[in-house]
Amino acid sequence: MLEIDGSQLTIENVIEVAQQSEKVTLAAEATQRIRSSQKWVEDIVAQGDPVYGVNTGFGIFSNKKISPEDTIKLNRNLILSHAVGLGPELPDEVVRAAMLIRANTLAGGYSGVRPLVVETLLELLNKELTPSIPSQGSLGSSGDLAPLSHLALVFTTDKDGRETDSGWAAFNGQRMTGKDAMHAANIERLILGPKEGLAITNGATFSAALAALAVNAGSNLLFTAEIALAMSLEALLGASAAFDPRLHAARRQEGQKTVAENVRKLTQGSTLLDAAGRVQDAYSLRCAPQVQGPARDILEYVEQIVSREINAATDNPLLFAPNEAISGGNFHGEPIGMAMDFLKIAFSELAAISERRIYHLTDEKMNAGLPAMLVDDAQAAGVNSGVMMLQYTAASLVLENQGLSTPNSVHSLPTSGGKEDHNANAMTAARNTSTIIENTSHILAIELYTAARALDLRLRERPDARMGVGVREAHKKIRKKIPYQSGDVLWGPEIERAKELVTSGELSRALQKS
Repeated sequence: MLEIDGSQLTIENVIEVAQQSEKVTLAAEATQRIRSSQKWVEDIVAQGDPVYGVNTGFGIFSNKKISPEDTIKLNRNLILSHAVGLGPELPDEVVRAAMLIRANTLAGGYSGVRPLVVETLLELLNKELTPSIPSQGSLGSSGDLAPLSHLALVFTTDKDGRETDSGWAAFNGQRMTGKDAMHAANIERLILGPKEGLAITNGATFSAALAALAVNAGSNLLFTAEIALAMSLEALLGASAAFDPRLHAARRQEGQKTVAENVRKLTQGSTLLDAAGRVQDAYSLRCAPQVQGPARDILEYVEQIVSREINAATDNPLLFAPNEAISGGNFHGEPIGMAMDFLKIAFSELAAISERRIYHLTDEKMNAGLPAMLVDDAQAAGVNSGVMMLQYTAASLVLENQGLSTPNSVHSLPTSGGKEDHNANAMTAARNTSTIIENTSHILAIELYTAARALDLRLRERPDARMGVGVREAHKKIRKKIPYQSGDVLWGPEIERAKELVTSGELSRALQKS
């Protein structure tokens, strides 16, 4: 069971809870901190001095003092009025990741909520009750207000407890109203007290959830891309000189050195490399370490940003001893927005260079004597199209990635009557990153599939040739899951099986162990 305390959550923990339904509990010391900050809120309310979000309105209405008797209505109205998201619903794993991150944020003891708020979020996770959250409508500043409000609709209420105000959720495989889901799971809905509505909804939590999942998925793709590169390099009889360790040491870029080293290991023992006698190859082979290496460096940087963010106090104001509320801007999603924009560019390029290698594999003028479009029998070319359309698909996804990789964090529009005049656009950046990584998974699957077929044809032409030790293992894993087929067939389902090898991590794990 995972224990959260507001400061030690890892991306790996997020994956365990979001994807593997790991149970979660609240650390005892965190409970004590939460109680202390709740007491500070109570003292502030008793003193009567205006404190943003505790006894004032929100955003442009921060100058409006709220009476103690209207505090419950203030918090309920915040949830109701801000739950205006739209678009396709986020995947369950994103919602679960966001609930965990929000619970961890509140566990830091800076937010002034009751322990019961955090415990209720954890109960939703542990009983696998997943609120339905629209994916669009957040600017990422003042956090992901709309998505978090939709989350709050499910587990909070007022004295009326209306069915129509409870949102939607999934429980035990059924979609139902939030009220019905909470009842079915035997979890009591909460009536929010001072500051609690703002504490739940303030912060770029869904952006951070998407970012954590993207970092995890992306880390798996890096080595997979190097496997695909090594397979294509051998299938094309590529020149090994471009991967010489002295060359990469001279550049001093760590990611580049890692890519070259991995390719050398994967191709160790190959007799296909250098077999064409070329001095140097096209950029998509020769410069692959210089293109794919920066993706490693950028992912390492982004992982640091996201790891800090999932342990950050991100609502406003924050509570500090003794009884001091400090207003600021920790809810602003710019750190996640910028990080996701960097990651989008890195993986867009990773996919783009992969597609170029697919093109080389299929073009008879560039593939060192292999049949056009890798048809099994050159005499049947024309009747058979081979894997021609796979490159079309990869090219289409690369073009989509290139459009999506335009930075989102540089775009801003003012909101709340100009009070909130610079917004992060973090959630859009994170959603686009997720799409790019999904597209990249498909493109790498196509390269692996195409390179495996090219190697089959190459070894038919050169029966005495040997693949490198890692390339041979990768080819074996692919062929075990997807047997070679000679004529034109329905390639689509086979590509999906190749993608499963990629996204499950099965291929990369097998080769990292070998």
